[in-house]
Amino acid sequence: MARGKQPGKTQHAPKVHRAVVTLTVDDFESAFWPDEQPVDNAVVMTMGALHEGHAALIRAARKQVGRDGRVAVTVFVNPLQFGAGEDLERYPRSLDDDVRLAEANGADVVFAPSVDEVYPNGEPQVRIAAGPMGERYEGATRPGHFDGVLTVVAKLLHITDPDFALFGEKDAQQLAVVRRMVADLDFDVEIVGVPTVREEDGLALSSRNRYLSAEERARALALSGALFAGRDAAARGPKAVREAASAVLDAAEGVDLDYLALIDPHDFTEAPDDFRGEAVLAVAAKVGATRLIDNVHVIVR
Repeated sequence: MARGKQPGKTQHAPKVHRAVVTLTVDDFESAFWPDEQPVDNAVVMTMGALHEGHAALIRAARKQVGRDGRVAVTVFVNPLQFGAGEDLERYPRSLDDDVRLAEANGADVVFAPSVDEVYPNGEPQVRIAAGPMGERYEGATRPGHFDGVLTVVAKLLHITDPDFALFGEKDAQQLAVVRRMVADLDFDVEIVGVPTVREEDGLALSSRNRYLSAEERARALALSGALFAGRDAAARGPKAVREAASAVLDAAEGVDLDYLALIDPHDFTEAPDDFRGEAVLAVAAKVGATRLIDNVHVIVR
């Protein structure tokens, strides 16, 4: 049984949290498990550069475990999930700001290890393979990406030992392969998906949005616009969904499309034309030099 199940706790006024910053596994365990008091605990795994989307995850984690539960936020830019020519070196790093945001939204501990702390024996020779689900869409564009994701998620689950791990639905394929890993390998943790946070104009929040110029940001709205158009056409079937979304992207300038796909969420395969039920409409594209992804859930009838 996962550590710390205690149903039926009394609700109290919100507790003021002061996040402890830990850099090593030993320090994290001392801070996150100061005693054997049986409380629920949750983890939110991030690569830093936290924004309101991450804040929503942390708040959801706090709500999940209650006033007296424990919430950990990990901040680790995982080199295993970056391919050649990707933005590992320029990926934004802002730990002080990250700690402030995490603390303000209910985190108890921020775990910000170095690469050597997570991979003390160097680049791991044994990794978790994402299998066919990890070879499509994002996996086809970024070979090995999800193997790197699952390897670090597995390590962080072992270190943090949570009852709940919360992931954003914006990274739909990541959420799907993490759920499959947990189910297939019998991890004793509940994976909780949290809805995508968007700006008022519909743009999905992303740490990479800061790379966009004002003009590029305006062009990037075509991604969410296409998804919303496809969702609005869902009552007419899969073909109508694809056509409505494609029309928006075809008319957009400065958007280099990688893929637009209507996906069966159970195995992350392309939904056939006779598909009915809940699907994921996903898009990936470059706007300028910045690659963005987004998705919406649609009910196809």
